[in-house]
Amino acid sequence: MTNTVKQLSKSVREYKRDAILTPVFVIGEVAMDVVIPMLISNLIDYGITPGNMDYIYTVGFQLVVACLVALALGVLSGRHAAKASAGFAKNLRKDMYYNIQDFAFSNIDKFSTPSIITRMTTDVTNVQMAFQMVIRVAVRSPIMLISALFMAFRLGGKMAMVYLIVIPLLGFGLYFISTSVAKIFKRAFKRYDALNAVVQENVSGIRVVKSYVREDYEIKKFTDMSEGMRQDFTKAETRLALNMPMMQLCIYSTMTAIFWFGSRFILSGGMTTGNLMSLVTYTMQMLNSMMMLSMVFTMIVMSRASMERIAELLRETPDIQSAPDGVSEVKDGSIEFKNVSFSYKGEGTNPSLMDVNLSIRSGETIGIIGSTGSAKSTLVQLIPRLYDATEGEVLVGGVNVKNYDLEALRNSVAMVLQKNVLFSGTIKSNLRWGDENATDEEMITACKHAQADDFIQSFPDKYDSRIEQGGTNVSGGQKQRLCIARALLKKPKILILDDSTSAVDTKTDAMIRDALANDLADTTKIIVAQRVTSIQDADRIIVMDEGRINGIGTHEELLRTNEIYREVYTSQQKGGDEENAQNE
Repeated sequence: MTNTVKQLSKSVREYKRDAILTPVFVIGEVAMDVVIPMLISNLIDYGITPGNMDYIYTVGFQLVVACLVALALGVLSGRHAAKASAGFAKNLRKDMYYNIQDFAFSNIDKFSTPSIITRMTTDVTNVQMAFQMVIRVAVRSPIMLISALFMAFRLGGKMAMVYLIVIPLLGFGLYFISTSVAKIFKRAFKRYDALNAVVQENVSGIRVVKSYVREDYEIKKFTDMSEGMRQDFTKAETRLALNMPMMQLCIYSTMTAIFWFGSRFILSGGMTTGNLMSLVTYTMQMLNSMMMLSMVFTMIVMSRASMERIAELLRETPDIQSAPDGVSEVKDGSIEFKNVSFSYKGEGTNPSLMDVNLSIRSGETIGIIGSTGSAKSTLVQLIPRLYDATEGEVLVGGVNVKNYDLEALRNSVAMVLQKNVLFSGTIKSNLRWGDENATDEEMITACKHAQADDFIQSFPDKYDSRIEQGGTNVSGGQKQRLCIARALLKKPKILILDDSTSAVDTKTDAMIRDALANDLADTTKIIVAQRVTSIQDADRIIVMDEGRINGIGTHEELLRTNEIYREVYTSQQKGGDEENAQNE
């Protein structure tokens, strides 16, 4: 827990001054709150009871000043506490977000997207509230408790012994209640992650849900998750609700005892009416301080799980990092795999790639084909270091990819993934992800190569047309072509198209390939595809099967020598012939 607190405290930074000033003002406020009952006692005993108006005016003025000072200090402490806690939360989100930007795919896989979102929202809010209570309430309550207890003994003498009975009993009860809910809250936050995952899947896949008429199933799944959270929080809140009746029992019991003994002392002349009134006030201050301490403790218990989850994300080291003094320039687009094996779960566990040896010349066009799950995408993701090889070496431009500056390597490799997305904004702003300084002419040229210019020109606002989040207002084929154009703007030495023309027709696919062949002759082009027609003109074609290279050659060579390739080609040709016959 200590390491967690140290980790999170680094995010206070520029708000450290506000975090320090808050308890300073709180201490001043407590001092005034302790003085006020004494002034009231003197006002009653030496002013009101004997009818001394001069004394009433003097002490009354002092009382007004003390109240105003306490009010001002309270406002200042609240203002600085709010500024410090809100700034601390802002920095936490910023630090987590910055760290996430450096995560490798494997780091994202480890935490999951819904869990990361929960940590940056719900968990940060919990920690923010706990931080504000710690720098304000956790400072005020113990000081007020000790000060009020001291003054109570000073005024009440032996009668104040009742506090030594009530306070330990109340403290033990509050501690028991608070600690008993810790495991419940920890379980509840895990349910938050699961609930976010359900919502994310449902919203992003809403078209599939509706097309399969699975709304009732999704509603039931969401309802079950919500019910689990309701049960957890109901159980926790039920236990926490015991705080108030237990506090009221202690308050009323203590007040009854104070009035009982106090009235006897007043009748016997051992205590004044003013002292009794002050003693009652100090009693309320003590018990309220205990109540506030229980709230702080409860908030810390609630936020402890959140603190650990946030610290875990902040401590996470990206699995893939730039090499110290890494190579800053990629010489050419040559690629070499030397005895490469890879597993998503680590060395020796369910390998996806096994003993891959491959050499690709700069400027060469390579096609990759294979059945689903043959590790086609895994193979090409090792080139820009989206993942690192578990065994062996991957070389780009004659240099091991691990020896490059990561930004330099990825700027030289443009990759259009299977699940590429567009971001909310204009078409221009999306294209400029490839080159933020791209001119309008360069964007138009890239879109023409990607066969995207025609449909863009048909939009009312053309290149200034709005793209909704995820590209939901364009078709799948249009989205793929925009993503290809975005990649071309990088002017890469290596261009990887990972099944990125699957949503376009064969004619458009052929036009894209012709444009790439003619205008990017010096760029190494790797085309991962399911259709033979998308790769049959490549310089060489790689056939993948269960994580291994099953064959390499031209289209004609593989038809003669590779059974897998021949079967794929034959089945697709047959399907094409049947489709043509139906059209006729």
